[in-house]
Amino acid sequence: MKNRQNYLNTLLEFLDKDVIKVITGVRRCGKSTLLKLLSEELKKRKIPCENILHINFESMKYRDITDCNLFYDYICKHLPENGKVYLLIDEPQNVIAWEKAVNSFKVDFDCDIYITGSNAMLLSGELSTLISGRYVEIEVYPLSYKEYLDFHNTEKSDTSFQHYLKFGGFPSTVELTHNLDRIIDVLDGIYSTVIMKDVIGKSNIKDEELLHKIVAFMADNIGNSTSSNSIANKLINEKRIENTRKTPAVSTIENYIGALKKAFIFYEAKRYDIKGKNLLKTLGKYYIVDIGLRNTLLGYRDVDRGHILENIVYLELKRCGYNVFIGKVNEREIDFIAEKASSKMYIQVSETLGDSQTLERELTPLRIINDNHEKLIITSDKTYVESYNGIKVKNIVDWLCE
Repeated sequence: MKNRQNYLNTLLEFLDKDVIKVITGVRRCGKSTLLKLLSEELKKRKIPCENILHINFESMKYRDITDCNLFYDYICKHLPENGKVYLLIDEPQNVIAWEKAVNSFKVDFDCDIYITGSNAMLLSGELSTLISGRYVEIEVYPLSYKEYLDFHNTEKSDTSFQHYLKFGGFPSTVELTHNLDRIIDVLDGIYSTVIMKDVIGKSNIKDEELLHKIVAFMADNIGNSTSSNSIANKLINEKRIENTRKTPAVSTIENYIGALKKAFIFYEAKRYDIKGKNLLKTLGKYYIVDIGLRNTLLGYRDVDRGHILENIVYLELKRCGYNVFIGKVNEREIDFIAEKASSKMYIQVSETLGDSQTLERELTPLRIINDNHEKLIITSDKTYVESYNGIKVKNIVDWLCE
């Protein structure tokens, strides 16, 4: 069982704090493993095994716990005689009104609660009402490039980065040691499970064929400005849906995109006007949770490399806790504005800066921004030039390994 030290450290920062820890992320990204790592850490800290209750509702072992009353009774039955109890709860969404049980645990027992979920609906509805202000969300993603190197016990290199771009970062693919056929099988299985359990199973999805077409379109257009209207028009133009369905198709597509976002398959970066200091309602961009998954859906092809690198950078910024936006300054675009409480960055991503025209295109929007926050260009190039009048330039592999 490989360590996810950054995530584990985050959990440990909240250990014994009076908040419920809610761990979210796409299915099979490592949330359950993270709870196992936490359990092992608690044992190292001399917490008795009977004080650690780990329940995974994906297991048939707990098939009889179908509602909040049975859930509550089960925990009561297994409470230790002395000391705080650590409740590690995997995927409780199929337990009817499970939120009431969790809220009651917090009220009735001396406990520290950790919950995982593969759909953002976990934090909607009654749970958010019952525990409002008393939980913290910890988002988990597939492996970063740095974690990928650790899992494969290898060093950063062009070859390992190409493998990462090809196979992605789902932990379950690591043991397959770059066996493409087996990795495709695993990623196909992950995709099918996520679609059935976390999209169709959690949302009002009636047209599965249309859903798959939307996924393929969005995967093929990562980093492009996209909207429900543009997807609908594209499908209509390709005669994949009838023109008479145009209006309902747009609203349906919007709902289906929402369901895909809730299942953590796609993330949306909204557009932000830097000078006007406001979010814009115009076209945002979508990024997929894992490039290996995209390759499985579309086929392994060496195209759209710039957008693939953009996707990698976007996910890395999210892993680091940044809120990420697309920037607009005058009529020009900044690939990413990355913000969190302690810092802010403006980032351009370019596969290469090999000619003066491309370099000027990437530098110009950053020069327009009149503040002192970090400005950075990330590229595949290996260049000896580290900055242009304060605008830093970094190789993407080096940046990912910092």
